[in-house]
Amino acid sequence: MAETVKPPQLKRELGVWGATLMGLGSIVGTGIFVSIGIATDVAGPAVILAIAFGAAVAICNGLSSAQLAANHPVSGGSYEYGYQYLTPKLGFTAGWMFLVAKSASAATAALGFAGYLLNLLGVSASWVTPIAVLAVIGLTAIVLGGIRRSNTANTVIVVTTLLALGIFVLACLPSFVTTGSANFTPFFTGSVQNVLQASALMFVAYTGYGRIATMGEEARSPRQTIPKAMIICLVVTMALYLIVAIVSIGAVGSDVLAQATQQQNSAPLEVVMRQVAGPSGAVIVAIGAITAMLGVLLNLILGLSRVVLAMGRRNDLPRAFANLNQSQTTPVLAVIGVGLAIGLLTLIGNVKTTWSFSAFSVLIYYAITNYAALQIPARQTLFPRWISWLGLASCLFLAFWVETQVWLTGIALIAVGLIWHGVRQRRPG
Repeated sequence: MAETVKPPQLKRELGVWGATLMGLGSIVGTGIFVSIGIATDVAGPAVILAIAFGAAVAICNGLSSAQLAANHPVSGGSYEYGYQYLTPKLGFTAGWMFLVAKSASAATAALGFAGYLLNLLGVSASWVTPIAVLAVIGLTAIVLGGIRRSNTANTVIVVTTLLALGIFVLACLPSFVTTGSANFTPFFTGSVQNVLQASALMFVAYTGYGRIATMGEEARSPRQTIPKAMIICLVVTMALYLIVAIVSIGAVGSDVLAQATQQQNSAPLEVVMRQVAGPSGAVIVAIGAITAMLGVLLNLILGLSRVVLAMGRRNDLPRAFANLNQSQTTPVLAVIGVGLAIGLLTLIGNVKTTWSFSAFSVLIYYAITNYAALQIPARQTLFPRWISWLGLASCLFLAFWVETQVWLTGIALIAVGLIWHGVRQRRPG
């Protein structure tokens, strides 16, 4: 009988600290600098409830992801878990939804970085696309250097972003104390449907923690490292989002925060900071936004390339994507392929519904994650099963609170992906 040859594995170089920072670098970016404004535009001051609900769903999903990654620590995240614990079709659907949603999100992050940078420098917006493409090229080159170099760059980015957000909160506190509860009245400015839609949008702002799971193959002692990093990352992020939303609304009101999201090349928090601290304060937030977008882009290239690596190993994509470099630290062709895809999406530049589309795609992705976690044998589980049941129900419930045309398009793309999967599985790589 022929012996199965195990494909080359990536080196385990991430500890709890590095994995936590990778998660924070993936989360603290577009989510805090953009999505809080978008969700406030939908739900008003009740966005605070949406942030809490989105966090609760994310925690359920994060714990399901953590125990899956601890028991099956390979690159690919829920794509691999679907194959391991469910069916090839569900595994492929998870990977396909991840690639579709996060490639567009990465292009948005690159364009956002370019817009904020040019805004800060006072340069014409016509340079947005070229600068965005250069950012993609530069960060792809960093990722090609391996996880250690990527981890160092990510640490610098996260620290800079958190410092900028800390200054933002301190600057808003005097105005927040002066206004008291006035800017939170009325608290509900819309319907329950508005709060649920905002919750779906805010859920996307937490989903960067999945990057910890997709890089499970590179974590040291994954059964201990991954759950710890997930929990720390989610708790810190939830606290940060709530603090920023509360002081922002308290300082200037939900209307200012919501309207700021509609301005071209402008971050909502930058507008808030300009109002409470003047132009110099706005520069600090702009710098934080710039580093945050770079962090998101860096971590998305990392996460996407690891999913492409896993899909290449299983022949869902050409097998060449499964090849590693000589030192076994980087899937070179997978990284280059991801960089090219993001670069092409950046050239298109028009992704108005990206955030809502990402919400639907990522919620389906995590529904599969929770379903896979329910298949783990009882002796290997780290957390109670009701957590995964709650995560599964919440994901399926929230997925269909985005705009109708968005989830219909998402279902159509799932069908297209499954047709491709069927064709690939019938031919050699």
